[in-house]
Amino acid sequence: MQLKDLKKFIKKEDQRLRESYGNYKDEEKRILARTVKLTEELGELCDEVLSYVSLQRKVKLDKHDKNNLPGEFADVVITTLLLAEVMKVDIEEALKGKIKKINARYKK
Repeated sequence: MQLKDLKKFIKKEDQRLRESYGNYKDEEKRILARTVKLTEELGELCDEVLSYVSLQRKVKLDKHDKNNLPGEFADVVITTLLLAEVMKVDIEEALKGKIKKINARYKK
């Protein structure tokens, strides 16, 4: 998948979510809702990471499905991009700028 395809999906998903959960006139509600959702998804990823390294409770480890990990990473990425969308952050430009800064750290 290319970034342009992901951005297209995010715009489509943003529209679907607006239709499903209401097109708030107050964008702050949408921003806060997506921020909370991101926290939820990050928590689920953390649970999967704990299971991956066998640091989860035995009850959870017994029920753990290692195939969940990639999906939890995807959920965090998608939810992050949805939050960026509502906050009008051009994620492609943000990534380019951040990569440039990171690369500059190693050129010294």
